[in-house]
Amino acid sequence: MASPALSQASTAFESDAPPLQDHEKSSRRALLRVKEVTTSQDVLLFLVALRVLNALCIRTFFQPDEYFQSLEPAWEIALGSDSGAWITWEWKNRLRSAIHPTLFAGVYWISAELSKLLQLTPHNHAELLLAAPKVTQAVIAALADYYTWRLGKRMYGRGSNEAWAALFLSVVSPWQWFVSTRTLSNCLETTLTIIALHQWPWHWTLDPTGDEETDEYGLREDPKPDQAKEPAKRERMVLVLETFICGSTVLVSSAIVDRLFYQAWTFPPLRFLYFNLAQSLSIHYGRNDWHYYLTQGYPLLLTTFLPFALIGLYQSLFPQDPLTQPLLTANIKRQLATTSILVPFILSFISHKEVRFIYPLLPALHLLSAAPFATYFFSKTSKHITRKRLILTLILTINFVLAIFSTTLYQQAPLTTLAYLRSRAISHQSNNTTTTVAFLTPCHSTPWRSHLIHPSLKAWALTCEPPLHLARSQHATYLDEADQFYQSPSHWLSQHLGRPPKNSKEQQLRLSALETATGVSWDGKLGYVDEKGRERERKKAWTGYVVAFGQLEEELGAYLRGSG
Repeated sequence: MASPALSQASTAFESDAPPLQDHEKSSRRALLRVKEVTTSQDVLLFLVALRVLNALCIRTFFQPDEYFQSLEPAWEIALGSDSGAWITWEWKNRLRSAIHPTLFAGVYWISAELSKLLQLTPHNHAELLLAAPKVTQAVIAALADYYTWRLGKRMYGRGSNEAWAALFLSVVSPWQWFVSTRTLSNCLETTLTIIALHQWPWHWTLDPTGDEETDEYGLREDPKPDQAKEPAKRERMVLVLETFICGSTVLVSSAIVDRLFYQAWTFPPLRFLYFNLAQSLSIHYGRNDWHYYLTQGYPLLLTTFLPFALIGLYQSLFPQDPLTQPLLTANIKRQLATTSILVPFILSFISHKEVRFIYPLLPALHLLSAAPFATYFFSKTSKHITRKRLILTLILTINFVLAIFSTTLYQQAPLTTLAYLRSRAISHQSNNTTTTVAFLTPCHSTPWRSHLIHPSLKAWALTCEPPLHLARSQHATYLDEADQFYQSPSHWLSQHLGRPPKNSKEQQLRLSALETATGVSWDGKLGYVDEKGRERERKKAWTGYVVAFGQLEEELGAYLRGSG
């Protein structure tokens, strides 16, 4: 029995049409191929332009890993170990692969060299280094949108309403607008996942012995029963061979990159599992209820499209009339739906949960949502047209408000604060003075060197390393530096910094005296290190600027009264 390649909504040639001759098929395929290439190029260019605009419009803070697991190590790789990047405990303990940061290290290096070549001003130099990673990630995000649409065409047929609906859902998704252009490894994982799903040989799920088939353009193919099984066998052998070659290449490349970064042979995935699962150190950064992904994860990912996703999941797993859709479409939908349920179920057994851990499932969920979405809004029936238009307008309005709020208003203080500090650093550079800053905020509440940029802008911050040195039974009572500070800010300041200086001159004299007495230099982020980079007893100095959240203003103001 033949399996039509296109959905009913997009089939270009009726089943009772007379067979086309071979030369007619070839001509029609050529015309359709040219049209498809042109459309694909237009769609891709539109998506790249849209995501670049998306990236450059973001003014808010989301996750520390956006900076500390990608841009900070990338900064050090590109600009050197003395460039002021904050390398967190995961990197010091070799828990992360350096492949992802290496991508942005290349971007930083090219941007820095271009800045030198063009002799940019300090302000423009900073703007270039801020924008370059964003634009790079925007291209990666655009590819995720693009391949969502491409896989939609394979599932539902070229030109089908469902394929365009999948692209529409991805483009107007508030979560995509908020997250997709951020430099999180999860964003790259999402793009690679949907590309892999598009490239997967889904046609293997079809019966190769059918007496009639249609090609990718919906044109009938002559029956070739003798050639049905042999190509499938060869394709499987090719897949196994390519998997081995590509997998080995990635594994060897990863080992070499990690060897260059860590200066030692290591296998980060194994160490990551040991630290975060065997030692349960991830709990130090929070634990969640078992139903987190069900009650918070999916609603945050899908927002207004959640009802369509639930309907799509149900229809894919329990189709009421399987004969109403092509077999290939049904098979892809069933496997995507199964994966979309199984992955959150397995991850729910881990105590530490975050929405971004299931983010790579979002393109698949958009593809499953596309069918009920297109059926409801794009069907040819004339019933309830006004009501449907109102609902669609309401959905788009909510999505627009969420997207604008999350990218321009929500948690904008961390980035605007660093923008202000950069401007002060530039003004101080004209006087050959160093701008110093203390961040008395919860750990990693702001970006670091990737946004501080200027070498003359020195800073330190409260730390939050997990209890690597303690037994598992002692983890519950462990307090990191930030926790200790927030228990009693005034007491912590008196113990670690002492009396605040009365003016900036006294601060400079105290800092110089401390450096002379201890034989160490200020590293600009975590206190003092010796000339070989070894950590000594922690000593922190008063700075020209102190950054803290508003609830500490009264207590800090009282303590700092009398300083310059």
